[in-house]
Amino acid sequence: MRLLVLYGSQTGTAQDVAEQIWRESHQLGFQGPVLSFEEYEMSKLIDERLVVFVVATTGDGVEPDNMKLAWRFLLKRSLPAQSLQGMQFACLGLGDSSYPKFNYAAKKLSKRLQNLGATAVCPVGLCDDQHDYGHLGVSLAWTKDLWAALKGISGLDESKLNSSNQAIKKWLVRELPKDSQIASLETLLWTHKQTPHSFKIQDNQRTTALDHFQDVRFLRLHSQTEELSWEPGDVLDVQPQNSDEAVKTFFYLIHEHGLDFDESTVVEVTSAHLDMPLPKAYSLPLNLQQAAKYVWDLSAKPRQRFLAVLGHNCSDEMEKEKLQEFCSAEGIDDLVAYVNRPRRSLLEVLEDFRHATASLTLQQLFEMMPLIQPRSFSIASDASSSTLDLLVAVVEYKTIMHTPRLGLCSNWLKNLKPETELRGVVKKGTMVWPRDLTIPLIMVGPGTGIAPFRSVIQNRLDAQTKDSTIGPLIIFFGCRNKTADFHFEKDFSAWSDAKQVEAHIAFSRDQDHKVYVQHLITKNGAHLSKLIKDQNAFIYVAGSSNNMPKSVREAFIEILGGDADYVDLMIKQRRYQEETWA
Repeated sequence: MRLLVLYGSQTGTAQDVAEQIWRESHQLGFQGPVLSFEEYEMSKLIDERLVVFVVATTGDGVEPDNMKLAWRFLLKRSLPAQSLQGMQFACLGLGDSSYPKFNYAAKKLSKRLQNLGATAVCPVGLCDDQHDYGHLGVSLAWTKDLWAALKGISGLDESKLNSSNQAIKKWLVRELPKDSQIASLETLLWTHKQTPHSFKIQDNQRTTALDHFQDVRFLRLHSQTEELSWEPGDVLDVQPQNSDEAVKTFFYLIHEHGLDFDESTVVEVTSAHLDMPLPKAYSLPLNLQQAAKYVWDLSAKPRQRFLAVLGHNCSDEMEKEKLQEFCSAEGIDDLVAYVNRPRRSLLEVLEDFRHATASLTLQQLFEMMPLIQPRSFSIASDASSSTLDLLVAVVEYKTIMHTPRLGLCSNWLKNLKPETELRGVVKKGTMVWPRDLTIPLIMVGPGTGIAPFRSVIQNRLDAQTKDSTIGPLIIFFGCRNKTADFHFEKDFSAWSDAKQVEAHIAFSRDQDHKVYVQHLITKNGAHLSKLIKDQNAFIYVAGSSNNMPKSVREAFIEILGGDADYVDLMIKQRRYQEETWA
């Protein structure tokens, strides 16, 4: 029986979960591919009888990029009401309950499929990143329930399931002569579907004081493409590369264990299934040096699939048993303690499991290594300016591990020198701006949340120079100290001096008591309330998804006389928008 698995994934987690469900389905005797929404022709959904959807929710209840076109197709009014009545489906959502629209994309999809006549075989699974076990806290039990529900439909035999399903592979790997023609650097700098733009780094400065705990970078990029344009709130996707140090560590392990491949080994990767496409990164032969530098995410936290494949040829019973245990429902506590809490990287796992690493094959490597995913950053300048600007907080923190944890992309960007070329794709942001330029904008952007608002302020002020009338621009910015992390201080001074922008700035540590943006909102309550009620002001909130968005929302409810329903209405009307990140 055919079972199709479709996923919408932004960071690779939903894809990983979808592929695990696909492997289990093949063990149980089902046939059919696992594909992203953009790899599947949605008009053929009418012919499917059984589909499993795995859908991540990004940002403020938004579907992932690789699901956007498919979702648009499903929303077409021309689709007949019962067009999917022959289809049974199951839907698993991956979300984060710290966001108001928790698992919104999966809930919307399930509802729409049922509107089109499809039948759900089990309730929507709602994975929560806030769970102690992450998505596994729900996905493992939900998948088990799925197979139980399908037992009556297909008569499948659940006893065929086991934790070691490495035999079901995605790729076929063939070693080629070392002098074979390989992929060019150009093709590896961007290994995703969209056509990238080329940029040169014009400037890369640290904006925080040297003694400040966080390094934040202000990058100015010069586009090599003349026709490049963007709107305020748009984002730039960039594809990072592994550090030379990480690549060196990886090949040190390969040489230490005397494996029969090295940096210069050339391979050709093909799909093991006719109906499954090959990632662009593998579309041409490449050597392992290229794979380790540009394709595999060596800093990634290993997922269960990595650990399962790693143990496949292991001759040491203790290591093999431990790796298998990590991949079982019973071993989840140990997995969380070993991988998730200390944020252990896959390189550190390879160092720990020496016998398993010593028996690795090329096939295993390509099967288990996660691919580098693009990272998104809010554009901090208007298209009318001469550069595309980014404000990037460099991720570095400590766990119980000996060395600090480093964010792959932010540390890569931090080290890029002026004149370096990089590739990137400009994407639509989630923020929608009023077409009427006279409507007041109230913007709340503490920390690097200021980035998209610098873009819209520049945009509005540029429109003003072209004789457009613009409404009040009110910005609330927050940081620790005036002398430590006051991003875009010169811009704020220029805007305030020219009386172009009404700026309220909270320096939380520059006085005896802490002052945050929400305190300044309540302090200016009467003024803001008039703008909101009398002039239909729009409110925008950007920055960390911790406590800030909730505290800011509560402050606006307070200044509106405790009218939470009014704020909810503003959210529905998109007059109150949030763009936050973990």
